[in-house]
Amino acid sequence: MIQPEISSAGRTTFEEYAGTAWPALYRSAYLLTGNHADAEDVAQQTLEKAYRSWSHVVAASVPEAYLRCMLTNTFLSGRRSKRHRLELLTDSWSGTEQPHPRPGPEDQLMLWPRLKSLPPRQRAVIVLRYFEDLSEEQIAEALGCSRGTVKSTAHRAIKALRAALISDGPSRRREN
Repeated sequence: MIQPEISSAGRTTFEEYAGTAWPALYRSAYLLTGNHADAEDVAQQTLEKAYRSWSHVVAASVPEAYLRCMLTNTFLSGRRSKRHRLELLTDSWSGTEQPHPRPGPEDQLMLWPRLKSLPPRQRAVIVLRYFEDLSEEQIAEALGCSRGTVKSTAHRAIKALRAALISDGPSRRREN
């Protein structure tokens, strides 16, 4: 996350911090939730919690890590079963996909639907590790678990992603 500038009084106000931290907070929330509406909700809930405990956030040795932990916990604790949701928002169209004639940058997007289908904790570990580039220790701290749990969760997530890509078979693979 981006460091906010310190005010002339030597302290960062919540408003300054929230304005500076919002883009990175929203990006992480989007990677966790998989859609824009839920990402905005999770990011806003995180900022609301940060506002209520602002003295703890600014007193933390690394406020970005504290906020990241709040974001991840908000995402994980806020996952409700689909029957409790009023509507399920998606970013994808349900029509048939047209295959691309040659491999290109868009082929990297093949992984996105599979990432969205992972359980929330596995998705959180993958996002924190590979998109936020955190160490196992930092992820363990953010999730409130051991490094071993992070490793095993990442292993299960990667195994599930590989299996999903293999099950797509040659029909999804591009030819050179």
